[in-house]
Amino acid sequence: MAETWQFLGCPVVAICLLLPGVTTTPQHAGPCPPLTWFHLQLLWAGLTLDAQGQLHLQDEELASTRPGRRLRLLLQQHVPRTWEEAEQRLRQLQDLRKGPPLSPRDFEHLLLTGLSCVYRLHAASEAEERAHWAQVFVLLAQEALWDLCKGFCPKGQSPSLAPWPSILDPLP
Repeated sequence: MAETWQFLGCPVVAICLLLPGVTTTPQHAGPCPPLTWFHLQLLWAGLTLDAQGQLHLQDEELASTRPGRRLRLLLQQHVPRTWEEAEQRLRQLQDLRKGPPLSPRDFEHLLLTGLSCVYRLHAASEAEERAHWAQVFVLLAQEALWDLCKGFCPKGQSPSLAPWPSILDPLP
């Protein structure tokens, strides 16, 4: 089981490390700037999942900073709490697959939703619920690859997480 968590965690960390380079463009929509390296440090400090399905930053001192409050707002308002909501977000992203790359804000939401899936997968008590979260996570990771590959992958070839479907088998 520990190997499964390590296996799931590595792609999330790898994708999140790409986040600063992808989202630090000076143009952004809305009142909040894009996520920064400091936001990733906040995530690295850890999150907790409460009984209502809300993610919170573990380090209260960091959470009280301006970037911490922004990240808390993103987690509260833009991260799905149920796998059904996560699947709905996934369908919205899949509808955008043929268009231009996601906006920095949409890509942030994609990554935070994937991170949320890992926490919820870990907290799930029933095998069926774990399987749903695992499947949504894998599909979100695939969408992140699709988006990162736009304009770079050879025509007719799509990025693939081919070995990953084996993690969708029921967990022990």
